[in-house]
Amino acid sequence: MVDGVEDKPTGQVCGRPFAKGRSGNPGGRRFGSRNKTTMAALELLADEAEAPTRKAVEAALAGDPTAMRLCLERILPRDRAVKFALPPIKSAADVARAMRAVIAALAHGLITPAEGQAIAKVVTTFVQTIETSDFDRRLQMLEADQTQQPSSQPRVWPYSSLTT
Repeated sequence: MVDGVEDKPTGQVCGRPFAKGRSGNPGGRRFGSRNKTTMAALELLADEAEAPTRKAVEAALAGDPTAMRLCLERILPRDRAVKFALPPIKSAADVARAMRAVIAALAHGLITPAEGQAIAKVVTTFVQTIETSDFDRRLQMLEADQTQQPSSQPRVWPYSSLTT
């Protein structure tokens, strides 16, 4: 200790050891890695899964509402298959007709608002895919034209005469 100033202790740092916005593991936890508690529970239930399942089904059949809900949540799918006529989408111009069909199905009660939103999101993603592939195709055509026909004159930018 010099003049009442202590040296910082080596070891574990208290408080905030990392700069704001920077964690100790910037990559984060590996995708798909499981919690130790989950792994232990899975190991314990590995050979015993049939008995609790049978007991839950028996309780549901006996009229237990919690067991019924548990069994139905596992049996019934969360999403249902939606059946209505959606016109084919071949270009971005076809989106208006497709969205009119979604809105008409929603208005007639064939689909729920959540299902309409999900379908609209699929249509939007499909259109973005079409636009991206069309852009890529046009870019490749332009690049092919540039390599096949090299100009003999140097390229002059339209604003090259303007200097500061």
